[in-house]
Amino acid sequence: MFGAAREADRVSRLFEADPCIDLYSLNRTWESGNKDQNMANIKSQKKRILTNAKAYERNKAVRAEVRTRVKRAEASGEVDGEATRAAIARIDRAAAKGVIHKNTAARKKSRLIKHLQSVQA
Repeated sequence: MFGAAREADRVSRLFEADPCIDLYSLNRTWESGNKDQNMANIKSQKKRILTNAKAYERNKAVRAEVRTRVKRAEASGEVDGEATRAAIARIDRAAAKGVIHKNTAARKKSRLIKHLQSVQA
């Protein structure tokens, strides 16, 4: 296979492996009933679809990790605990990588600390 055919094959294998990917955000459509897909014709767009899918999966894992750390910190109930420090570090790292917005990170940290202080009081 050469060029565009190879790219199309890579993209189709990616989506066959995980059909749960949000296809509309990846500039693709999914026909219900069968797996007819509308493929982009532009080579750079096909590459973009692949990189978007990879980033989506990576970001999904980071967001899940943030949620897990926050839940552990809330369960510990300590403002100065190790779980709280780990949660705040994970939130900051996600914001630095651009997975979540910096204001979202600030809001999550603020709510976490506020919740823990109310539990201790």
